[in-house]
Amino acid sequence: MVSYAADLAPMTTRPPRRVAFVDSGIGLLGYADALRALRPDLELVLALDPDHMPYGPRSPGEVRELILASAAAAAELEPVALVVACNTASVHGLEALRAELEPGLPVIGTVPAIRPAATTGGPVSIWSTAATSSSDYLRGLVDAFASEVETHSIAALGLAEAVEAVDPAEIDRAIGAALAETPADTRALVLGCTHYGLVADRISAALNSRGSEVTIFDSPVAVARQTLRRIGLEPEEAAVPTRTAPIVLLSGRRGELPERLRLYPQGARLLGGPAPGAGPRPTLAS
Repeated sequence: MVSYAADLAPMTTRPPRRVAFVDSGIGLLGYADALRALRPDLELVLALDPDHMPYGPRSPGEVRELILASAAAAAELEPVALVVACNTASVHGLEALRAELEPGLPVIGTVPAIRPAATTGGPVSIWSTAATSSSDYLRGLVDAFASEVETHSIAALGLAEAVEAVDPAEIDRAIGAALAETPADTRALVLGCTHYGLVADRISAALNSRGSEVTIFDSPVAVARQTLRRIGLEPEEAAVPTRTAPIVLLSGRRGELPERLRLYPQGARLLGGPAPGAGPRPTLAS
């Protein structure tokens, strides 16, 4: 049994409204950033699990145990909602998390945006990790939401790892390799791993370089809106921003986001201050 909660001092006063995000790695940055855009007054808890990432090669039971431990540590900080910003953890741990934490703590999962992508009429390509690309879970989503359109499942080998390592050269190599496997007539591209949204601008540039008109579908904004619905709040982008930096947990230990994450606009905004050349938040379909 993995347990992180004992590493945290108990809260002595009721905290401000805060939302917790759990993931094996930095894929949660895009989801936290999307929520902050809609409600800048909410405090954030970012619970990463660097001791055990990546989750993809692990058994469902291992993933379930690890995400329960991360969620328990985050729950000690008394959030009003918990977002599972990881597709693998959502597949294997969402049911257990809800059984453990709800109704007291709403738990919001993450799924690839296949349903809205299918409305383009296809063809739809889905980039995901090797484990997800061949999974019954992904096939079930395609059967449920995109059975009437042409779909292609692409294993974007090494992309999540390159994003986690903040390695631009390896990111571009992995994007190029995935693009080579993506049919040229693709009209919609679904980002099936939460890490991929951090490099959506690079993916878009690679698509444009081959003359493709492709709409990229990702889920951070949809998940942020669902989170607000679950806690009874409306988007309020003009709300007075919190002055509190995100609370970071690293496998249950208090920590900080590394400065190298400023390479990603989402990371730069959460760290405070602009990234080199960073513009406003990109608008992706969701």
